[in-house]
Amino acid sequence: MLQLKKSIRIESLRQPFKKAIVTAASLGADGIEINGRTELRAAEMSRTAVRHLRKMLDDLNLQVSAIHFPTRRGLGIADDLDRRIDALKNAMTMAYDLGCNVVVNQIGRVPEDVENPQWATLVEALTDLGNFSQKAGAWLAAKSGSESGETLKSLIDALPIHALTIDFDPGDFLINGFNVNEAMKLLGPHVMSFRARDAVQDLSLGRGVEVQLGRGSVDWATLLGVLEENHYTGFLTIERDSEENTIEQCGQAIEYLTNLFQ
Repeated sequence: MLQLKKSIRIESLRQPFKKAIVTAASLGADGIEINGRTELRAAEMSRTAVRHLRKMLDDLNLQVSAIHFPTRRGLGIADDLDRRIDALKNAMTMAYDLGCNVVVNQIGRVPEDVENPQWATLVEALTDLGNFSQKAGAWLAAKSGSESGETLKSLIDALPIHALTIDFDPGDFLINGFNVNEAMKLLGPHVMSFRARDAVQDLSLGRGVEVQLGRGSVDWATLLGVLEENHYTGFLTIERDSEENTIEQCGQAIEYLTNLFQ
């Protein structure tokens, strides 16, 4: 049976870092997702700093569910690519030191045409990172939803086994007009991080919009069923982009997920 492990993206709480950690614990979270660029920096994480943070998390019965490490450009853009790859490797090392095995990154646009020069650059970069992950003990998870499930699956198939995992975001798939259930069927075996976000298609706007968890069009029973079939052991991470009442919304999301498993 699928184990419920609830996580909150700390940025969603819109509080100072340490205060947000305490808030996440008070809301009933089992884990937190940390921004590896703005909230923690690998270069500043001495062994003492790591030890103190892990002690704080242990005292609150929290784990680090993932390190979110955004880059300014995708991994298919050759300009200054080595620096981005090195930064992601440092983030993987930091993640492992914090007891976490997932680094989430928006890898950039995935070309549908394999003859596109960016395809070869992207495959080469992800292969390098995949090889490093075997040593680091933490894996890169590509943020999903900007491309169809078919396009992401074709990229995974072009890489060495386990080189790339998926941060599955049903909300973004819906917002961008893709079939969420079909994407999950294709990507389920590769999902290492799952984002608990919901959305609906707004006909007046001609696009999808994010809504409170449980109030959108996501078929949670089907998605969680596929995760269970694939023996998913990761977290369900709550993320809210709203400017108002985010703590309350995260608490409601925790309650909604808990009720799904009752």
